[in-house]
Amino acid sequence: MQINTRNLQPDNEDADADAYILLGDGGTAINSDNSRLQQLGYKQELSRSLTAIANFSVTFSIVSVITGLTTLYSTGLTYGGPLTMVYGWPIVGILTMIVGLSMAEICSAYPTSGGLYFWSARLCGNNWGPFASWLTGWFNIVGQWAVTTSIDFSLAQLIQVIILLSTGGKNGGGYEASKYVVIAMHGGILLLHAILNSLPISVLSFFGQLAAVWNLVGVLVLTILIPCVATERASAKFVFTHFNTDNGEGISSHAYIFVLGLLMSQYTLSGYDASAHMTEETKNADENGPKGIISAIGISVIFGWFYIVGITFAVTDIPYLLSEDNDAGGYAIAEIFYQAFKSRYGSGFGGIVCLGVVAVAIFFCGMSSVTSNSRMAYAFSRDGAMPFSSIWHKVNRHEVPINAVWLGAFISFCMALTYLGSAVAFQAMVSIATIGLYIAYALPIFFRVTLARKAFTPGPFNLGRYGEVVGWIAVLWVVTISILFSLPVAYPITNETLNYTPVAVGGLLLLTVSVWVLSARHWFKGPITNLNG
Repeated sequence: MQINTRNLQPDNEDADADAYILLGDGGTAINSDNSRLQQLGYKQELSRSLTAIANFSVTFSIVSVITGLTTLYSTGLTYGGPLTMVYGWPIVGILTMIVGLSMAEICSAYPTSGGLYFWSARLCGNNWGPFASWLTGWFNIVGQWAVTTSIDFSLAQLIQVIILLSTGGKNGGGYEASKYVVIAMHGGILLLHAILNSLPISVLSFFGQLAAVWNLVGVLVLTILIPCVATERASAKFVFTHFNTDNGEGISSHAYIFVLGLLMSQYTLSGYDASAHMTEETKNADENGPKGIISAIGISVIFGWFYIVGITFAVTDIPYLLSEDNDAGGYAIAEIFYQAFKSRYGSGFGGIVCLGVVAVAIFFCGMSSVTSNSRMAYAFSRDGAMPFSSIWHKVNRHEVPINAVWLGAFISFCMALTYLGSAVAFQAMVSIATIGLYIAYALPIFFRVTLARKAFTPGPFNLGRYGEVVGWIAVLWVVTISILFSLPVAYPITNETLNYTPVAVGGLLLLTVSVWVLSARHWFKGPITNLNG
């Protein structure tokens, strides 16, 4: 029989105190992860072997400043250029940290793989909990699948650019892969990620920590190397004060241009809910899960800013970098790397090697993204919210939710197939990766500062009396970016220039609510226990 876990254990001080077991004659209190998980309604099925460093590493490699900033550097150059990137990044970074702090506080109270949707259920109680859980969960899982799609597709495109430059560049008659070849590469990358995620968590932990080191060292090396190699460098005045209004998109308002340029930063600083989804595999989860979220954001903000500044010192001709006629076919940062080495050594081979460093970082990012979304799918199906749920929450002998791993890879590949039909449709779908995911972040925070304002019992990590203020700022920021990133990015507005983000996110909302009204409200009662299974 399935029992609603919210009826198993009320949220109160005594309940949280039960998560601590007295051991030894000295009566020393230690945190028992398995006891706390059982108290939340679940038995331990996954291998709990991740340390704080390992939890952080998975999340840090998903945030991956090299991945996000390299992929969207052209966007930053187009909308405002250096000024938007150099000053927009810390602004977004601070506000993202506020969102992360609120999430970390809730994660400490409810350390489960379900993460956001479980939080919403517990914070809303029996009346609204099931619907809140349903809505949050579907925005979270679809957003995570879209993130994986976007990351691996970005890697496929970068590989295509590396091949193009290696064969002479666009102006030298280099090989330009068709969109079918790019999709095939995307499928191959997803296949590798699914295979790697089928291995024991101890192996993934090693790769995750390797990925974190690769990202840190890669940022440092590229930040120093690229501007040093370039024979022509931008002035400090250009890097810190130049505002590019020549975007070619028919937009002249400086304020409008600036906020559109923030997309680069906000897209990069996402995916840090991974630490929450890995808590059932993390030791001292109610402390190390929150630490993973906060440290991943903080270190990413610092290293990302230096990366932006360093690379921008090698920018000398924005119109050419954004032109599809450059050697990299319009891929701005690839052209920067290529020309930096070509100008000094007469060959762009060194730049291609640097792009290889970026490609490896993106590969690790996609690998960790599959890890995160598989844990979310495992937990969501464990609670009966997904079609054929009994299949997706099965774990293998290595205690890995292997069916959920392959499900995520398959759905991400299907999402990428929209690129064959329409680039506009593909971009609309991928937009869920940022806005859809952040809506899932904001929902439990909103419930924490409203419905559960007095009832919420924090865990070891908490914001004290500042929790509500920080929570409200986080919610308002998500509302703000949801509006800003739904605005048109080019004028005049046509079928090709219309921003389809509100269509994609609105469509997901309509579908999720419709299924709830027509069917799910009759059978989905929120998180359910598996202690009797």
